[in-house]
Amino acid sequence: MNFELSEEHKMIREAARAFAQELKPGVILRDEGAVFPFDFMPSMADLGFMGIMVPIQYGGAGMDTLAYVLVLEEIAKIDASTAVILSAHNSLVLWGLNEYGSEEQKLKYLIPLAKGKKLGAFALSEPEAGSDASSQHTTAEDKGDYYLLNGTKNWITNGGNADIYLVIAQTHSKLGHRGINVLIVEKGMEGFTIGPKENKLGIRSSDTHSLMFDDVKVPKENRIGPDGFGFKFAMKTLDGGRIGIAAQALGIAAGSYDLALAYSKERKTFGKSISNHQAIQFKLADMEVDIEAARLLTYKAAWTKDQGLPYGKEAAMAKLHASEVAMKHSVEAVQIHGGYGYVKEYHVERLMRDAKITQIYEGTSEIQRLIIARDILK
Repeated sequence: MNFELSEEHKMIREAARAFAQELKPGVILRDEGAVFPFDFMPSMADLGFMGIMVPIQYGGAGMDTLAYVLVLEEIAKIDASTAVILSAHNSLVLWGLNEYGSEEQKLKYLIPLAKGKKLGAFALSEPEAGSDASSQHTTAEDKGDYYLLNGTKNWITNGGNADIYLVIAQTHSKLGHRGINVLIVEKGMEGFTIGPKENKLGIRSSDTHSLMFDDVKVPKENRIGPDGFGFKFAMKTLDGGRIGIAAQALGIAAGSYDLALAYSKERKTFGKSISNHQAIQFKLADMEVDIEAARLLTYKAAWTKDQGLPYGKEAAMAKLHASEVAMKHSVEAVQIHGGYGYVKEYHVERLMRDAKITQIYEGTSEIQRLIIARDILK
């Protein structure tokens, strides 16, 4: 069993680490103003981050899930908002298009998305459905050569700035989850409107919106997969999405630890650095252990997916543990900083706010436990 990263993986990690440092100078202002990182999108495209898992022939970097996880981890250490923008785009949109889209759909939509010329969003959650893909109130009525789309989606990451949306909707209500479809919707289609941006606690420079569909005509060729494939598509996509969330949470936890460790060596009380106090040493040791465990779970989930093996349980385990570690130890990082931890310029209060959402989206911690339990009990 080899735990050493390949040279290619080390190179992509270093590229992401260097890019993250470019994000750092303006991260506090973007957070305060809820400003989308438009200026950095071309750089992410040039580095291949916008289509990192997409094959080269469709405009991507042709790399694996582990490379993707390494990129998200490094970026989330500095700016979790940018990490979640990348995660939703790659995990929830590009992966599904590449895996299940037709050749025509790949040529029309996947290539510009993978090259970073367009941004994607995944529209599953609804006011009454959350991440329950089987309870869709948004409808896609079959009209022969097109679908008539009606309904509302909420909590959509990249909702305001995306160009391409994958929308989950019910076509055959009597069939339940077997009657659900996934449709490719373009911004600007008549009847498609975007609600106001949500004013969030954390990940503030990523945009989150509600989407409204009022008799939107979606061509039949924009359906991904056969009729009724939408539920399976959503489930497969969410499994991969959980690996992305685990990587974000891991990055937030690791970023919090890095700041806490550095501060503990600089801050002096009673004539010595606080890192010499046993109480602080215990905190740092616990952070190191928990974060390394989260890293191993996350990397293993990515590796399992890359081997073509079932990875639903592994993704849920990684997401569950990494998100709880991110929340626990971002709080500890604030505690180690003392009063300075409550001040924005020290970054840890932002990481603490960013951490909480990792326990909520792509399914709460309770949902992850259900997924794990069902797998081990089946």
